[in-house]
Amino acid sequence: MRARAAIAAATALNLPFGTLYAFSVFLKPLEALLGVGRAELSFVFGLATVTLTGAMVAAPSVYRRMAPWAIALACGACGAGGLFLAARATTFAELALGYGVLFGIGAGIGFIVVHQGVNQTVTTRRGLANGYVVSLYPLGAMLGAPLFGWTIAEFGIRATLGSLAVAVFAGCALTAFLLGATDIRMHDATETAEPGDARRSTFYLLATVFFLAAAAGLMVMSQAAGIVQAYGAGTALAVAATAFITGMVGAARIAGGWLTDRYAIARVAMGAQFFAFMGAAILSLWPGPLVAVGTLAMIGAGYGIISGVTAAAIARYWHKNAFGRVAGRLYVAWCIAAITLPVVAGWVYDRTQGYAAAVWIAGGLNLVAVAFAARLPKP
Repeated sequence: MRARAAIAAATALNLPFGTLYAFSVFLKPLEALLGVGRAELSFVFGLATVTLTGAMVAAPSVYRRMAPWAIALACGACGAGGLFLAARATTFAELALGYGVLFGIGAGIGFIVVHQGVNQTVTTRRGLANGYVVSLYPLGAMLGAPLFGWTIAEFGIRATLGSLAVAVFAGCALTAFLLGATDIRMHDATETAEPGDARRSTFYLLATVFFLAAAAGLMVMSQAAGIVQAYGAGTALAVAATAFITGMVGAARIAGGWLTDRYAIARVAMGAQFFAFMGAAILSLWPGPLVAVGTLAMIGAGYGIISGVTAAAIARYWHKNAFGRVAGRLYVAWCIAAITLPVVAGWVYDRTQGYAAAVWIAGGLNLVAVAFAARLPKP
């Protein structure tokens, strides 16, 4: 019962916050509204990931001092407040503060809290459970992208961001109820030690693979609509592609966690990154709108599997009481990835009106990740 409640709580909180991955749908409306370029909006996405990661790192110190239900409500207030500010923004600075800072803080702390709750309560098929939790961000984007495309066309970008703010707070309120009603704790007091901790070298290997995969994957997820349009697609196909790609990433995250319950972590990670490399190579050799949709989904799926593998690997390499601490630090690699290639891709587009060079870079990173993944040890 408590395990199901913890998974439901994670679902309610992470789905609306996961619309962060549908940010590419906002690119053209925000460019027109605020008169900014693609590089500036890529910076907002990167800033959101920086604050989200900083909040992840700080989350363990927060949930050791506050009740989980109270944290969930505070995350909802912070995230919703940031979105309301972004909805009313008339300057780039207001958008950056609202979406890039406040929304990111609420998402980051909330993500680690519910993920720690899942690892404290789930005892079987932990790889699958962790893969599901990390899949909720792209699944939220998959649901949000077509909905945002419709509401932006019908009601405008400001109404869309305001409605998202309401959804974020409602989801966090439901999470607070579930965590409080089932008395889910963040620490198992009966365990006085954290046995089985992995070596530091394993942490850095896992972080490196995660960084390389995330750099390519986040470039796709943050600018999917823009990339597909750059290869000749119309607006409708670009929005549909965003939903499809984020859905593929979500399914891949579940698959990545599930596969680690059955196969060696290194083998799963290597296969995922080689698959992503093939996607980048095909798009570079045969560019086109429909090819872009399929191959970008391959790159995203490679990242998605690594995300599921990473969450499952933390549960395999470290004790459950240490999950939030290790996960928060490991997501620093994800943060660095978010402010490197996605920003570079926006810079490349502003100067070339295309993404060909960025796709080549993504493929190279995927290939390097294969070599590092081969060194991951057995738990």
